[in-house]
Amino acid sequence: MATHVITGAGSGIGAAVARRLHERGDEIVLHARDAGRAKELAAAHPGAKTLVGDLADPEKLSWAFSHQTLPDRVDSLLHIAGVVDLGTVGDLTPKTWRHQLAVNLIAPAELTRLFLPQLRVAQGQVVFVNSGSGLNAHAGWSAYGASKHGLKALADALRQEEHANGVRVTSVYPGRTASPMQAKVHQQEGKEYDPSKWIDPESVATTILTALDLPRDAEINDLTVRPGR
Repeated sequence: MATHVITGAGSGIGAAVARRLHERGDEIVLHARDAGRAKELAAAHPGAKTLVGDLADPEKLSWAFSHQTLPDRVDSLLHIAGVVDLGTVGDLTPKTWRHQLAVNLIAPAELTRLFLPQLRVAQGQVVFVNSGSGLNAHAGWSAYGASKHGLKALADALRQEEHANGVRVTSVYPGRTASPMQAKVHQQEGKEYDPSKWIDPESVATTILTALDLPRDAEINDLTVRPGR
């Protein structure tokens, strides 16, 4: 039975991935920002384990985990959590920049560092759910785009560093996906939100599971997913 550590399992892509892995009998360890959220995730996925730590404060993740039981084996670490706050360079404050960089980039780097020993033993896989903004940044998306460009660099460097250890690294770049985050983006853009126009989270989940289930003679490095409508 494979064991997967998942961030962002509370909604959208992360919820779809967690449900699919749970339904097929894999063991899932769901990250939550606090104990209340962890209780909700555990109730939604009976038998799942939880891990509590605030991604917005990555320097304290190691301390938080030291007071909890970590899985002995990790077959995959799935970075799906993320935050977005739009704004022009002329308007964004350092606080907004720091928050997005902390959650979207520094926390994934720290989580990866903390779980690398288990991933190396299992010859596991790290999946970074990036964004189209990790490849091309547009007006109003500078801070979010910078965090996602950085996430691409993290994944590319990690792939080269861990190849000899048998750890696979995949970046997935979804376009706009129907999720609570997308609803927030539309609100910030002042646009009406119609989820039917965007990618179903289940479709992105399918691409992630494809990368995880690929035979060990191959590795998906980068996978771009765009709305088909």
